[in-house]
This record gives sequence, C-alpha cells and structure tokens, in this order.
Amino acid sequence: MTFEEIRNNENIKDYIREADHYLGALGYTEHGFAHVGIVVKRTEMILRTLGFDEKTIELAKIAAYLHDIGNIVNRKGHSQSGATMAFRILDNLGFSAIEISAIICAIGNHDEGDGLPVSPLAAALILADKSDVRRSRVRNDDINDFDIHDRVNYSVTDTDLLINKEEREVELRLSIDHNISSVMDYFSIFMQRMELCQKAANSLDMRFKLVINGQQLF
Repeated sequence: MTFEEIRNNENIKDYIREADHYLGALGYTEHGFAHVGIVVKRTEMILRTLGFDEKTIELAKIAAYLHDIGNIVNRKGHSQSGATMAFRILDNLGFSAIEISAIICAIGNHDEGDGLPVSPLAAALILADKSDVRRSRVRNDDINDFDIHDRVNYSVTDTDLLINKEEREVELRLSIDHNISSVMDYFSIFMQRMELCQKAANSLDMRFKLVINGQQLF
C-alpha cells in the first residue's frame, strides 16, 4: 500500500473533507485538502533534503495526509483521536505493526500542548504543519469580522520553509502586511507553535529560525 493509494482512497477523502467541514462550522481556518497537500509536500521536502530513506519518507507522507482527520471527533485532542482513527484505517488496509506505529506516533505528536518530536517523522510533520500560515486559509469573507486568527493568517502575503542541510538550519520565512496584523499578534497566538518547531528542529540536529519581513525574530 503506497501513499498514492492512501491519497486516492475515497473513505479517507471523506474523513478529511468532513473534518474540515466541522472546523469550518466552528470558525477555524482551512484544514482541508489544500492544507494537507502543503503539509505532505513540506514533510517530504524536509526528510528528503536531510537524506532519509524512501520508506521513511513514504510513511511520513501518509502521516502528513492523515494528520488532521481527528478533527471530525473534536478539535480538542484531535491529534490523539486522529492517531486512533489512523490505526484502524491502516490496520484494515494491511499495514504492518511497525509501519502503523511510525505513522500514528507522528500523528499523535504533531500538535502543540501535548505533542513532542519523538521521531524524525513527528519532527518533520510538526515543522510542515506549523509553517502553513497563509491568507488563503481564511474562510471569512468580511475583513471587518476577523478574529485574531483570521487577521494573522490573512496578513501573511508570502511564506516559505527552507532547509539548509549544510548550515543545519530550518528557516520559516514570512512576509506580513502590518496594515492587517502585527508581528506581536503573530506571537500572541503562535508562540507555542514556534517553540514546538524549535524542539522539532533540534531533534533533527538543526536550528530553527523565524524570519518575518527580513528580520530574524526567533
């Protein structure tokens, strides 16, 4: 069973779609196919740049694709719910215990608060997930009705995650429109995420850098 087979599984697509629909009803930013697609690509990029083997990369891509399905249960504790759901899905599809363990460990540890970069898969997933800050994630069409999460995401006009293997650096580079949101707003809601990114980078023997509008802030 390959990542492409997982990506094309209609039942899994429904879980992702419905989880995103539930979060939309709660007013959260986009967590659907655009988000998981970016997270898959960045997870692969991180591990491939650092020289990990194809098997590890394949399992990491599956973890990245499935990482937010637990939101269909509840936003609170969604990483653990998602890991439990992924176990059942992958077990039924014939994945081995070793493969399932690697995937659900990464899913269960990807979120701030209770997640830790306990494996290279988990570390790459954390960095890929937490770096997805962008204007197109905002669902609200009325800028006058934005909450702080809407403002911060909408203010980000450009984002990139860079891996420098030689310098052992992971750099999250953002461009923010200060007319919409301030850097302080960003830190007020994302500080815990940046601290988790720092731990994730360190676990890969890397340093984490946050650069906003050309200035290093973390």
